Amino acid sequence: MESGKSGMIQLNDGHSIPAVGLGVYLVEGQDGIDAVAHALRVGYRHIDTAQLYGNEAEVAAGIAASGVPREEVFITSKIWNDNHGYDKATASVRESLRKLNTEYIDLMLIHSPLSEPESRKETWRALIDLQKEGVVRSIGVSNYGVHHLDELLAAFDVVPAVNQLELHPYLQRTELVEYCKSKGIVLQAYSPLCKGFKFADPDAVALAEPYAESGKTLAHLLLKWGLDQGYVVLPKSVTPSRIEANIDLFDFELLQATKDAFAAADEGFVTGWDPTEEP
Repeated sequence: MESGKSGMIQLNDGHSIPAVGLGVYLVEGQDGIDAVAHALRVGYRHIDTAQLYGNEAEVAAGIAASGVPREEVFITSKIWNDNHGYDKATASVRESLRKLNTEYIDLMLIHSPLSEPESRKETWRALIDLQKEGVVRSIGVSNYGVHHLDELLAAFDVVPAVNQLELHPYLQRTELVEYCKSKGIVLQAYSPLCKGFKFADPDAVALAEPYAESGKTLAHLLLKWGLDQGYVVLPKSVTPSRIEANIDLFDFELLQATKDAFAAADEGFVTGWDPTEEP
């Protein structure tokens, strides 16, 4: 797979994943098609969608419109809670394949652990079988806490390639991150820009002042922090200029003062949902 401008991270199953992806939550219709197409034209090679988002067809149309060959694009999607269980999960993945107009999905995740333990395990069993079939190349989870991962690893030999979580300097989840790293599970960071909540915080904005001459913003610093942790970062935007800016991350390094500030910034700031603590 061509990496575009986004770098690559090795997964525990032998595949590689682009380190920057375009998130498309709540991005629908022509806006979704245009955002995906533009992102791919400017160097993205990873699109992160989900059954819940209702835009897998738009992702397919955006890939087609971009002119970038399918085999150069890494597609992540996710099985929604209503589709847990072996048969429902299997059928839902086949429906995702149809909507995405593709013979395979690069990474399929269980979107959350919000179902009964047996249902979660049967969903994972379905993903293992779909991976063996070749219609899903890598499999993983999202919003899983340590106890959810323990449950899964106690029942199966196949370790998730990825755990996708909300992660940024203000929500670092140190214990969960260290657990995943110890198991060889790559972290994907969704909402890496804190949904913009910190862009009006004077202390956060001040961190970007030393970078002004180089054109780097607080958004760049937040995304670079994630890359420096070894995470896959998934910024979301439909604005062409921001889509371009969000992948412009490989020509600078964070200053030590910025690293120190971010190291001390963790405040458990969840901007969305957090199923990691659920039973």
